[in-house]
Amino acid sequence: MKRIRTLLLLPVVTLLMASSTPIPFIGWPQLENVEFAEKFVKEVDGYMLFPKFPDALKKLAGKTIMVEGYVVPVDKSGTFIALSANPYAACFFCGKAGPASVMTVKLKTKNPNYKIDDVVRFMGTLRLNDDDIKEFYYVLENAIPMKQ
Repeated sequence: MKRIRTLLLLPVVTLLMASSTPIPFIGWPQLENVEFAEKFVKEVDGYMLFPKFPDALKKLAGKTIMVEGYVVPVDKSGTFIALSANPYAACFFCGKAGPASVMTVKLKTKNPNYKIDDVVRFMGTLRLNDDDIKEFYYVLENAIPMKQ
């Protein structure tokens, strides 16, 4: 009987241990710490810069992380937003920051109410993009806002 009770509790204990693992908070200095390789892209008939992610970031690919930044609403339906290391007046779109200073945040639940420069912390699954020129270098999928 004691063995059966232990076997029944094992999944619960495993779940509790897994849920107590801290979710890493990733800062923009770490995200902006990338090197670039110039490659010719037929689609634009020119050269573009592609990221070469350091091992520390590669290890986080596909993992749940937290990141905080300035909101740049880019989708009226509220399905996704851009999240920037800098306020809108100094963000990547204005030419005052690099391409690794912004990411796509694909929201788990639509929210069309974000305003420019809202500072929000999100939790989601990190995807690294080193080949799709129509997407930012970083994509946070199934993202949910975190209370601060």
